[in-house]
Amino acid sequence: MALKLIYIANIVVAGWISILSLFFPRKALATVFQNAFQYSEAIRLVGALWGAIFVLSILGLFYPKKMALVLVFQLIYKSSWLLFVAIPAIVNTQPYPKGMAVFFVVWCVILPFVIPWKELFPGL
Repeated sequence: MALKLIYIANIVVAGWISILSLFFPRKALATVFQNAFQYSEAIRLVGALWGAIFVLSILGLFYPKKMALVLVFQLIYKSSWLLFVAIPAIVNTQPYPKGMAVFFVVWCVILPFVIPWKELFPGL
C-alpha cells in the first residue's frame, strides 16, 4: 500500500510540475522554482523528466514492485540535487527553490523505507 501512495503522490506532483514546465515554463519559474533561477529552456527539459516520472508512476499503480526502479532513480537524482545544488546555495547564501528542497528532503527520507530493495536486487 505504501508503494501505491508514493506513486499517487508522484502522479499528482510530477504531473503538475511536468505540465507547468512543458507548457507554461514562465509560470513554473515563478511557482515551482520560486524565481530562484533565470528563465531558460532547460525548464522544459526538467518538465520532460518529470513527465516521464509521471507516466512511469501511473504504471507503478498497476505494477508497484516492477516499477520501483523509478523510485530508486528519484532517490538518486533528488539526493544529488540536494548535495550539489541546494546545500552549496545555502552555504553561499544564494537563491534556490526552498519548497522544492524541502519536498526533496522529505522524499529522500521516505523512499529508502518503501523501495522494495530485496525484490529489485535479490542478491542483497
